[in-house]
Amino acid sequence: MSNSLWHRTCLVVGGAFLVLAIDAQAADGTDLSAAKQEGKVVWYTSTPIATANKIAKLFETKTGLKVDMFRSGGSALVGRFQREISTAIIAVDVLTTSDPAAVAAMARQGAFEPFKPAGFEQVPDVAKDDDGAYVAQRLNVMTLFVRTDKLKASDVPRTWAALTDPKYKGMMVMANPSFTALQLMEVATLSKKLGWDYYEKLQKNDVMIVEGNEEVVAALKSGQRVIAVGANDVYAKNARQDGYPIASIYPTEGVFLIPSPTAVVKGSPHPNAAKLFAEFTLSEEAQKLLTQDGGYAARMDIPPPSGSPELGSMKALRVDYGQVDKEEASIKRRFNEIFSGSTTGSRPQL
Repeated sequence: MSNSLWHRTCLVVGGAFLVLAIDAQAADGTDLSAAKQEGKVVWYTSTPIATANKIAKLFETKTGLKVDMFRSGGSALVGRFQREISTAIIAVDVLTTSDPAAVAAMARQGAFEPFKPAGFEQVPDVAKDDDGAYVAQRLNVMTLFVRTDKLKASDVPRTWAALTDPKYKGMMVMANPSFTALQLMEVATLSKKLGWDYYEKLQKNDVMIVEGNEEVVAALKSGQRVIAVGANDVYAKNARQDGYPIASIYPTEGVFLIPSPTAVVKGSPHPNAAKLFAEFTLSEEAQKLLTQDGGYAARMDIPPPSGSPELGSMKALRVDYGQVDKEEASIKRRFNEIFSGSTTGSRPQL
């Protein structure tokens, strides 16, 4: 970190206060006229679809540039991008994914163009690369959530470990880590903390496995399942706004706080438009769209979504991104071995 001015915020991680230093660093420049000559930007993103569309449309309105967006789960996006790299035919300009371990690994391999957009200094150091290879677009809070009209208050699970209780059999739904990177971070951590027998017990409890967070909340909305196991809390908030009796539960062991990094792809077809769009995603306007839709902005100068706790008030489980990067394939394989015969709400991408 440079010797320029900085300030601090605190987050409770693993029972201790983690100091997040925010460094006041100068932003890199963008070239609007050069971007307009390129005409468009191609964006691969795992941002919730409604919010992603708002960000894209606002950027188009402000700049006149077209956004070609491909939206999918974080792990699926990384796979698509890695296939492009392997063929040396790069179609994407900007990558936003919920897989910080994979993004950090690809940054080390030189896949991204170092770029520090305006607002870079407002993102905590733990959620960005010092040299600007990537910077978080948003912070994802992974919690439990439940249908309060279908579960007695005394039966609401308050810990991750409680979910193995046979009384929850046939009541739970969970995303597949082969599709969504957020779930990959969670499975990697809990399988170390609680052991793979934890997931074996969940399988015996007939957990429904679906692709991603949208399918998880759909199962709760329909009443097909009543407990979401470690899903992105923004979907619970959106469901509440739509009138569904869905409550967020913050397990006593801790929640998961996972950044979704944005990176400008090296050698992309529209490099100037890429930087302009990457900078826009970190602007106050775009960051406030995230909070309006119930999510947490990456910038620490943007207040949390209405009715949500401050980040510093939450206990968070520490994710070992190095471990995830090294063991990703084996984690996905073991998970899918355990749940190969489980009920599925939609066919997982294995």
